[in-house]
Amino acid sequence: MATFVELSTKAKVPLLGLGTWKFGFGEVRDTVKGATDIGYRHLDCAYAYENEHEVGEAIQEKNQEKAVKREELFIVSKAPRAHLVGRVHFKPGEDFTPKDNKGNTINTKALEELVDEGLVKNIGISNFNHFQIERLLNKPGLKYKPVINQIECHPYLTQEKLIHVMAYSPLGCPNRSGGPSLLEDPKSNEIAAKHKKSTAQVLIHFQIQRHVIVIPKSVTLAHITENFQVFDFKLSNEDMVTLLSLNRNWRLKSLEEYPFYAEY
Repeated sequence: MATFVELSTKAKVPLLGLGTWKFGFGEVRDTVKGATDIGYRHLDCAYAYENEHEVGEAIQEKNQEKAVKREELFIVSKAPRAHLVGRVHFKPGEDFTPKDNKGNTINTKALEELVDEGLVKNIGISNFNHFQIERLLNKPGLKYKPVINQIECHPYLTQEKLIHVMAYSPLGCPNRSGGPSLLEDPKSNEIAAKHKKSTAQVLIHFQIQRHVIVIPKSVTLAHITENFQVFDFKLSNEDMVTLLSLNRNWRLKSLEEYPFYAEY
């Protein structure tokens, strides 16, 4: 089974990565170090997570130990719009978003500058529906097309009309009350028992078998190790159909602008 996908830029992205959202202060550094020892080479980060400096320190330490080279790692970050304002030489508006004279946001220009400077290798988007993607692709003067869309994706929201995507919340949201639990779903549990795997492993492998990049998050090293042990089995066609049948277009996250439930 392939362990990576190749983007239109020829960049190779490991199909399995580690999410770094909602870690406690000081937790992510040791977690990232442990994950790279296990074999993770894909890290999903964001300025808003307030722990990127710890991720960087962990990478630097493993690099100094010669345990992993920086060029072996595929690192994702999400740039907050306010931090792109200065790069495009616009004064911030009320919402700290740079706009052109027609009111369209122009964050892409700042990201393109980063690519030209060699600071960024690929530009992606997150939580864009197909209307937003089309608007971006039709943007006059667009220099670099986005190569990936990071979105919510799990058996309750299968997102079958896809470009290359990166799936967050592949296990649904086990700690969130008020919604259905994929980890307790009888159908996913039955498939897990058949393969002698945990339900989490089945849900992660489900995405990988669809060639969807997946970034489960865990603080516990045992769970991080378990999440990585998903390449030694294969789901049958019947298993895949069963998991796809769980789709109910149920979202954990809503999109920023109408139509909120437009497909990606």
